[in-house]
Amino acid sequence: QVHLVESGGGLVQPGGSLTLSCAASGFTLDYYDVGWFRQAPRKEREGVACISSDGQTYYADSMKDSMKGRFTMSRDSAKNRVYLRMNNLEAEDTAAYYCLTLTNCRVLVEGAPVSGSWGQGTQVTVSS
Repeated sequence: QVHLVESGGGLVQPGGSLTLSCAASGFTLDYYDVGWFRQAPRKEREGVACISSDGQTYYADSMKDSMKGRFTMSRDSAKNRVYLRMNNLEAEDTAAYYCLTLTNCRVLVEGAPVSGSWGQGTQVTVSS
């Protein structure tokens, strides 16, 4: 069975950090571009960042520059996982976070419609 499972979310105070994990089963994640998306309450899902199959990280054009300096992505080939490291978290980062394989990171960067099988996501809540 082919699917992705997100984990690592939780409740964190403003200024804190979290590392989200996207674990793949049934296929090798290294062969794919992988994007992280998030959906805040009463808002549409939006792209956050994407890591290409060759390890380059790209950020959604819609993301503020301040976010681009706080969020980083990485891969662990041995664990077949992709990570999203989030530092200096802010209340506006509160959302459910999802990962998805993409044909190309450009799709996320440009905010183009994406299709795929969304997982259950992992909730990130930033609050004091």
